[in-house]
Amino acid sequence: MFYDTASNRHGMPHDPFKAIVSPRPIGWIGTRSADGSLNLAPYSFFNVIADRPKLVMFSSSGYKDSVRNIEATGEFTASFASRSLAEAVNKTSIPAPHGESEFEIAGLTPVDGTLVKAPFVAEAFAALECRTTEMFQPKGLDSEVSDNYVVIGQVVGIHIREEAIRDGRFDMATVRPLARLGYMDYCDGGDVFQMTRPTR
Repeated sequence: MFYDTASNRHGMPHDPFKAIVSPRPIGWIGTRSADGSLNLAPYSFFNVIADRPKLVMFSSSGYKDSVRNIEATGEFTASFASRSLAEAVNKTSIPAPHGESEFEIAGLTPVDGTLVKAPFVAEAFAALECRTTEMFQPKGLDSEVSDNYVVIGQVVGIHIREEAIRDGRFDMATVRPLARLGYMDYCDGGDVFQMTRPTR
């Protein structure tokens, strides 16, 4: 089949776009507002985009508390979303009112970053401390501005729990990274295999 995205006439009960671009890692974004309240929210539009310097990005559908807090403070964390914390990740997606902590809703322990004041999840196998480098609303071909807000941050500190390290590596079979598929589907990355890049 083929369909153009202008009409989006795919004939399916649900738009397959996000199912095709999958699996997507989940950015479990922790922020502190200007008034000191804590926020934690999962974003499936999330990824690493560079390693020199270390940059990550996430995109928020609309101007949500995470974006508001980052705009005010310039800081955020990204806690590692694992299969073992899947239910907690899901609980933090609740549309809680501004000022109510999703850490508390999900029964998670907030820990202030070492280099940033934004909190991360103590129970997570790893967490990234980030300072914002860019924030913008992307445009389409017609130059119309999306209602999404793209946040790019430089990773300035990394936390890793000792039990996540095996043979000197962050062990995927242990941490089982949680990823978003399409619809309400998720998967974990615990089934690992290796391939070596070809050389010429």
